Amino acid sequence: MKHLHTASWLLAGLALSAFLLAEPAWAAPCTASAAECTEWVAAAEGSSRLLVYRSHPLEVRNAAITRGLVVVHGGGRNGDGYFRDALAAAFLAGALEDTIVISPRFASNNGGNCRDVLAANELNWRCGGREGWGSGGGANGNGNVTSFDMADEILRKLARKEIFPNLSAIVVAGHSAGGGFVTRYSMSNAVHEQLGVPVAYVVANSGGFAYLDSLRPSGTAFPPNVAPTAPGYLPPEEEASGPPFAPFPDARSCTAYDNWPYGLQNRAGYSARFSEDQLRKRVASRQTTYLQGGLDVLPPAVQSCPATAQGPTRLARGLAYAKHVNEKHGARHKTVVIPPCGHSSRCMFTAEPALPIIFPEN
Repeated sequence: MKHLHTASWLLAGLALSAFLLAEPAWAAPCTASAAECTEWVAAAEGSSRLLVYRSHPLEVRNAAITRGLVVVHGGGRNGDGYFRDALAAAFLAGALEDTIVISPRFASNNGGNCRDVLAANELNWRCGGREGWGSGGGANGNGNVTSFDMADEILRKLARKEIFPNLSAIVVAGHSAGGGFVTRYSMSNAVHEQLGVPVAYVVANSGGFAYLDSLRPSGTAFPPNVAPTAPGYLPPEEEASGPPFAPFPDARSCTAYDNWPYGLQNRAGYSARFSEDQLRKRVASRQTTYLQGGLDVLPPAVQSCPATAQGPTRLARGLAYAKHVNEKHGARHKTVVIPPCGHSSRCMFTAEPALPIIFPEN
């Protein structure tokens, strides 16, 4: 009986040791677009900070996380809404438990049309243009901190092995103006090769792109099986002919057509730190997918001549740009058209073809 009693205590001790040495049970994901799911990311200099929504804490060790998804909002700067869209996609992909979803808010309050309410020390940017948040411009009152610098900070936090030891993939995705942010960030950022974690970029329904040369699409740049124009559009009677990309015929009257953020000339903010050749090489080497809504064929809100030089609709512009960087600059980017979706981030990110792109297998 004495030996049996001793053996029982030994087994109990071994069980307790195994329990103490085991990884803890990780907290459930935070899925409310409310204060309890937010956190501040500090700028590298000073006390400035950026608000992010996140499904798991950024400063608490979590070995269950194998993916990071950063989703950039559109022109409404509604990081909370995009957080919900990304969470819905993660749920459908069965990825809520092993993916940290992050949705930053690039606020704008410069006394103009955009008047976001700001917290103490919260960074904010111009609404749009070559120095706006979507183009990597410097913050109002703190021009040394650009929106792309803050995206770098988020990626660095994700890549810390002491916090997320099993993270094996990061996806940076954006829709509409957020898609424009991602396409320009993907060609600009200097941290891509330094993180030790593969990063992929997903550009959804962007209204414009930074072309790598002065050529622009002609009618033959668009695939014949996809209608890139708005309903009711009457195509020219003559059939499109000639090369898919040619010198822009209206360059004299649209002198800014090749300026940043629609081209590489006169760059401002983060992208101005690098040469044109560096930007072209980064475009060619980085994994990028363009998600295009098959019904996103209404005239975009941005109808400036530099934007319309890239195509009549968002669908047209995305298809043409992907063809351009692949055929003219050696990229191997992919395009996925999602037929039932118009200009909707919820539809685009939760569509079945998008899920394996946004949540790649580990």
